Amino acid sequence: MKTFNYKQFLIKEGVYDPGIFKAYFLAGGPGSGKSFVTSSAFAGLGLKLVNSDSVLEKYLKDAGLSLKMPDSEKSLRDPLRDRAKVTTQARLDLYLRGRLGVIIDSTARDVAKIGRQQKLFKILGYDTYMIFVNTSLEVALDRNKKRDRTVPEFVTRKSHKEIQSKMGILHKMFTPGNFYIIDNNSSEKELVTTTLNKAASIVRRTYTAPPKSWIAKEWIKAQLASKRK
Repeated sequence: MKTFNYKQFLIKEGVYDPGIFKAYFLAGGPGSGKSFVTSSAFAGLGLKLVNSDSVLEKYLKDAGLSLKMPDSEKSLRDPLRDRAKVTTQARLDLYLRGRLGVIIDSTARDVAKIGRQQKLFKILGYDTYMIFVNTSLEVALDRNKKRDRTVPEFVTRKSHKEIQSKMGILHKMFTPGNFYIIDNNSSEKELVTTTLNKAASIVRRTYTAPPKSWIAKEWIKAQLASKRK
């Protein structure tokens, strides 16, 4: 029986992907609304989401563990967290083979890791962007309490302070013109009409731009030439 080679399919079809050679980094702490902005602003574009947290949530649910992340379940949760990271990396490797457009969902605490990832993308010919979803500490604390997967208040406070301190570094890393701040302090009604409109406008404008790198252009040229043979 003939089997379907999914990896080879992604490589062959990558050249026709509208978001080819685009990498969007999402930054924001717990309660910033980053996941909501991601799911809404990028809806329908076909970009591949790379987020170990979403994989971890699935593993926790499958294992019957709480999304509230209690200390009593830490010994059971940690192996699942490691497994989620391995799964996420394997998916990213597959997407990169086809040069597909991706969304890297992170918190921005680990600036060095973001720098390494961005460097890899650029070596492959990707255009890289960062969308920094920003909120006040008060808003972040309130939203964190309402999430399915919450973190302790002290973690939210620490993450918020740390991420705010990294904003300047990230801005320099993604210039010129590829760093965007989305103010997400609005109410839920304003969020839909204002924040998402701004985020969607940024995404659509950059998404439809052709790849800038000569590496990307040569890869596309080679792929099209191989298809004509």
